[in-house]
Amino acid sequence: MTTHPSTTTDRQIIRLGISTCPNDTFAFAALLERRVDWRGLEFQTELLDIQQLNDRLFTGDFDVAKTSFHAALLLAEQTVVLPSGSALGFGVGPLLLAARANTKPEDSSQVTLLPGQHTTAALLFHLFYRDTTRLEQVVFSDIMPRLQTRQADFGVCIHEGRFTWQDEGLSLVEDLGSRWEAATGAPLPLGGLLARRSLSDATIATVQAVVRESLETAIADPDSALPQMRKHAQEFDDRVLMQHVELYVNDWTVDLGGTGRQALAALSQQAKASGLIASDAPDLIVADAR
Repeated sequence: MTTHPSTTTDRQIIRLGISTCPNDTFAFAALLERRVDWRGLEFQTELLDIQQLNDRLFTGDFDVAKTSFHAALLLAEQTVVLPSGSALGFGVGPLLLAARANTKPEDSSQVTLLPGQHTTAALLFHLFYRDTTRLEQVVFSDIMPRLQTRQADFGVCIHEGRFTWQDEGLSLVEDLGSRWEAATGAPLPLGGLLARRSLSDATIATVQAVVRESLETAIADPDSALPQMRKHAQEFDDRVLMQHVELYVNDWTVDLGGTGRQALAALSQQAKASGLIASDAPDLIVADAR
């Protein structure tokens, strides 16, 4: 856990959870190192795997947390999405990889590894390959090693592995993000920053302002974020880390805007149509936190 002792007794504590993936450690580096004004708040931050963040948000451990938009759909009644901090775009989707070339998910004798039950990667696999293989949930960093040793047939790969799977001798079955884009015409919403509705509107707006300033600080000086990125990354090659940032940090990360909101609506519609969430489930709401 990263904490900074308060210099006053009246600071509001914000329990913040973010992922260890490079786009988050890039975006939050200035916040973590207190190179931006915390605006009277006191952030207590934990960096975790995305499924751990999803699980901890479900149990109420965080006031604000990065989460998969799959999990966000299930938490929509309790949370709002912050305008800044999301990962979505074209060409950013998870990859369905195979241990053997020229194979596809077809029957229950095969095993597919997913990086967490409530990840957007898992949602996409359910949308496009529902009721095909037996599923196992593992930490994302275990997927490629287990495919290499033939402990599973398929795996949905996220994070840095998108850039290194060919070097690992694995085969591409399908880019699930490309399939999403073809089906919807929308950028793929992977994950976003959620705030609990129990926080006041003023507090949510303050958190949003700190997050946006931290993100803009990193964009203005990318090298300043590298120490945090190196500290938590699975891949230690700076070139790969920055490729990750270039892919997942874009204008929609700074502000979701109208296109980002339309992408969230499309995700909700697809999940409802497939029965992954209830047809009357609430839609995701983006906070008006200017």
